[in-house]
Amino acid sequence: MGEQATIRYLQEGAEQQAAFELMRELRPHLIDADSFAQQVRRQALQGYRLLGAFYGKQLLGLAGVRTSENLLYGRFTYVDDLVVAPAMRGLRVGAALLDAARTEGLRNGHAYLVLDTGLHMPLAQRFYYREGLLAKGMHFVQALPAAEAQRHG
Repeated sequence: MGEQATIRYLQEGAEQQAAFELMRELRPHLIDADSFAQQVRRQALQGYRLLGAFYGKQLLGLAGVRTSENLLYGRFTYVDDLVVAPAMRGLRVGAALLDAARTEGLRNGHAYLVLDTGLHMPLAQRFYYREGLLAKGMHFVQALPAAEAQRHG
């Protein structure tokens, strides 16, 4: 690749819709670009933003980032989604996106960068350890039957 990727927030609309196929690498349950863009807009109301790594106009990777707050960490930077195009893995694109999320957190006065990853994703776990993140707990989930129709939308 030669030069470094440019990291910036995606613009609402067509640019977010164009990110659908890449996000689908991480979130295969996503249905279509329009639904994806609508979901991103809803999450944006809660502070979610999509960081993109670009080489020219080519989107190489994405990180969904937001500020959150809880009793454990206070206000912190949370990475909901981190995905890199398969052909770009191993080229430090994910590391650049994490660095951008860290910078955002520091700029906002946060003491922590937090993310979850699936137990079925050992390569992602290895990447996070290599990037200095530590496993501090487990994330438990239970589907609620009454909410079945509302799931993911």
